[in-house]
Amino acid sequence: MTSLDTHAPSSAAARLDRARFGRPHLKILSGSGVGWALDAMDVGLISFIIAALSVEWKLDASTSGWIASVGFIGMAIGASVGGLLADKLGRRQVFAITLLVYGLATGASALVGGVGALLVLRFFVGLGLGSELPVASTYVSEFAPARIRGRLVVVLEAFWAVGWTASAVIGYYVVPLENGWRWAFAIGAIPAVYALVVRWTLPESPRWLESKGRFAEAQAIVDRFDRGSAAAAPTASVPAGATRFTDLFRGGLAVRTIALWAVWAFVNFSYYGAFIWIPSILHAQGFDLVKSFGYTLIITLAQLPGYALAAWLIEVWGRRATLSVFLVGSAISAMLFGGAGEVWQILLFGCLLSFFNLGAWGALYAVSPEVYPTAVRATGAGAAAAVGRVASIVAPLFTPWALGVGGAPLVFTVFAICFAAAAASAWGLSELKGRSLS
Repeated sequence: MTSLDTHAPSSAAARLDRARFGRPHLKILSGSGVGWALDAMDVGLISFIIAALSVEWKLDASTSGWIASVGFIGMAIGASVGGLLADKLGRRQVFAITLLVYGLATGASALVGGVGALLVLRFFVGLGLGSELPVASTYVSEFAPARIRGRLVVVLEAFWAVGWTASAVIGYYVVPLENGWRWAFAIGAIPAVYALVVRWTLPESPRWLESKGRFAEAQAIVDRFDRGSAAAAPTASVPAGATRFTDLFRGGLAVRTIALWAVWAFVNFSYYGAFIWIPSILHAQGFDLVKSFGYTLIITLAQLPGYALAAWLIEVWGRRATLSVFLVGSAISAMLFGGAGEVWQILLFGCLLSFFNLGAWGALYAVSPEVYPTAVRATGAGAAAAVGRVASIVAPLFTPWALGVGGAPLVFTVFAICFAAAAASAWGLSELKGRSLS
């Protein structure tokens, strides 16, 4: 327990930790998961839209890279600001606001007539996306029973595969049509509507409410999740003060903060550098747009079993071991994919890369909120995501340049090295399997 913890585990937190998984938990998981899937759908769609716009608007590689990277600039800012706001205003409020922001910006992108307007709107899309993702994982982890917390956050992350698969289906069937990319953006406006559902149907985090001294509200919400025990009287506590960024380096948090930032940076660089560009890389190798989109769809489907295995292993092996093993698998797969020439090799090694990389993402999102106390949990998760987004800004610009210098073998060798560095950094994180978040 760090100096940032203002009181011992409260009755509400203890009841959440020991509660049986039930319908209220399923509502939290599915409600957050739908938002997560919509996020993934938007991020995935841009990879197909870039490939289509490169042909329709005759864009050079640098301009195409900036269409991807400007979104990550917004995500870097949004992740850090969103985390701070979630610790100040509440998890649910920020979750809903961010869904609204990026949903409206995505829908408006369907109306653009040139690169300039698209870049501006992609920045705002990134702002909303970057804020939402770390908040959602924090939100779910704070409701989850301690014995299955990591598993539930990995299941939440698995909704990413659902959304990315949806983007691949839209990319395959919709984007190749006349003005198909506009219809794809229009579909991406769904999160703006879903934000209203989140705002009015999901509860606030009891742990956050207690950190603000709002014990009665916290206990009323916990009663819906733990009906088997009576609420104890709140322990005496001092509501948490204003959250500061420097708190992430106080009370023994510095080592885990630096390790977490390193993992996020290396994983983001490799993941977005590869997956944003896979449709374009395949198209450059001679496959037409429809065929390259079809191959990408097949590769994307391998994400689901990767998440499933990670969800099981994370409560068996623990967070660090699961994360590092999947990252090593990602490194090996990246090397093999970089040298793939035949169609069967592209599909096999691409599926392995998708399997291991997304399993690693599940473990990373599970461990990120756990390493911080409630007062700075969303801030810490958001700051790590922000560091990762800085790396993801560089990745879409690096990939087309490196492809021109050394082709796919050079690109994926660099990504493999980054995955290996992330695996090593993971061992600087705390192992909190089965332990209370308090």
